[in-house]
Amino acid sequence: MATNEVRRGAAEMSVAMLMSGTIGWLVVSSQQSALNVVFFRCVFGGATLMLVCAALGLFRRSLFSWRVLGLAALGGAAIVLNWVLLFAAYSRASISMATAVYNTQPFMLVALGALVFRERVTASTVAWLLVAFVGLVFVVRVEPAVLAVPGQYLEGIAYAVGAAAMYAVSSIITKHLKGTPPHLIALIQVGLGVLMLAPFVRFDALPTTGAHWLELVTLGVVNTGIMYVLLYGAIQKLPTAMTGALSFIYPVVAIIVDRVAFGQKLAWVQVLGAVLILLAAAGVNLGWRVVPQRRYSST
Repeated sequence: MATNEVRRGAAEMSVAMLMSGTIGWLVVSSQQSALNVVFFRCVFGGATLMLVCAALGLFRRSLFSWRVLGLAALGGAAIVLNWVLLFAAYSRASISMATAVYNTQPFMLVALGALVFRERVTASTVAWLLVAFVGLVFVVRVEPAVLAVPGQYLEGIAYAVGAAAMYAVSSIITKHLKGTPPHLIALIQVGLGVLMLAPFVRFDALPTTGAHWLELVTLGVVNTGIMYVLLYGAIQKLPTAMTGALSFIYPVVAIIVDRVAFGQKLAWVQVLGAVLILLAAAGVNLGWRVVPQRRYSST
């Protein structure tokens, strides 16, 4: 894989994760149900992607095949379920615990990459991923009160695990579509999302202010249309392990946005966690070796 392609993919993935970190703020501020938020995310994201694909001349018959449509639709179903499950987990297991559990998806992604693509995972990569996860545990502090309602808590954990698994599955499917423009993949996926969720939307509880509509439009246009073009472009260029490591940038940004938008203060242990996450992402991205490579000598 060309070095320039990997660098470009790393840059695209990093920007996509920075955008992803602001999604929670937009979702909470919009004051809509999870299903409504995901539906309008697909509607406005789809409109944006349709314009992008038309401008780039991507509506060509040669780019469509039953294989492309089938895989993109399968990935779309996974990503839409990912969004719905994650938002549902927030109200049951707390945002903190749901985020902690959801961010096990890089490990699922690395494992699937090794199984499906036979990608080699070095000992150093595993070490960096463990460092990132330790950082994540520090960043997401869980209060004992979260266990007050055991039934809902366990249900929320299950939703978060399901969301993580759906993200990993969608990423693996996207790698099988290498050569297909990411703009087109994302358009097919959000289009499927509109069809999947339309019967469940609460049209009697739509936003009543311009500010709330603006948040939904931003979520669709910027944090879906533009973000997923960058994300899928990156996934097609990067080794799965690097994609997984760079995904840890997202919770760090989410914590910072929490502080700015809602006044959530960071404890020193959370700052330490953020540093560990960024250090691990840099370690995998730049190929820093923490476990010595085994040398073999001929006899």
